[in-house]
Amino acid sequence: MEEAIRKADVLIEALPYIKKFHKKIIVIKYGGSILGDDKIRQGVLEDIVFLNFMGLRPVLVHGGGPNISDRMRASGIKTEFVDGMRVTDEETLKLVAEELANLNTLIVKELEGLGVKAAGLNGTEKKMIQVQKKKARVDLGFVGDITAIDTALINEALKSDSIPVVMPMGAGPDKKVYNINADEAASAIAAALKAEKLVLLTNVKGIMRNSEDPGSFLSTLTESEIASLITDGVIQQGMVPKVNACINALDKGVKKTHIIDARIPHGLLLEIFTNEGIGTEITK
Repeated sequence: MEEAIRKADVLIEALPYIKKFHKKIIVIKYGGSILGDDKIRQGVLEDIVFLNFMGLRPVLVHGGGPNISDRMRASGIKTEFVDGMRVTDEETLKLVAEELANLNTLIVKELEGLGVKAAGLNGTEKKMIQVQKKKARVDLGFVGDITAIDTALINEALKSDSIPVVMPMGAGPDKKVYNINADEAASAIAAALKAEKLVLLTNVKGIMRNSEDPGSFLSTLTESEIASLITDGVIQQGMVPKVNACINALDKGVKKTHIIDARIPHGLLLEIFTNEGIGTEITK
């Protein structure tokens, strides 16, 4: 009986959030090593399906870095990163496109296996993700900076009650295809859709003042606090582009952004539907 009451309490706690976010768009970015873990991926996709059944409108943007690196090693192609960005020549671009397409097909199939409709979308289709060649201290090859998002295909999928699954590649005015950072793609798509939330799924708890001290976890931060933490070196390395993606989304009208640990069972639901949450929430 006590267990049943506890479960009922959880549902009651979720009710105001279900009402608040009904028909609201939630953009979720999912990538890295957690994408390749079958058990974690199953849990994440179950959460996304739950959001859909509860009347929210999830949009999934996926990366594929580790899968791409593994494929490159198997093909004898050297992987080179500059400032966290993969140098992408023509051979690498072909491999990136193939691996992202394989992952996109897998995710769509698994979502449909959980009882929902899903639409696999390539950012190069119908000018969905428009880019220009990224300028950097060295030539990164076919790596793009996003200049505009056309949401027509995403909105079409949402209207048919499908979950859009977007692979982060874009087309330039030169008619060439470019690889794009998935965090940047999710941020730009969230802004273009005027999403209620942008959620970045990671393999860390969120933002911590001291990575060695679990008690230093920061559950809520503002843009100004983020800037100070970057200056002080508290936020560094791979977390910097993630918080920048959150800030860019907030600056363009997204209501709230979240960085959460996808390894926590049903972490996505806990962050959205409970008072406490489990990740770091970043707001204006």
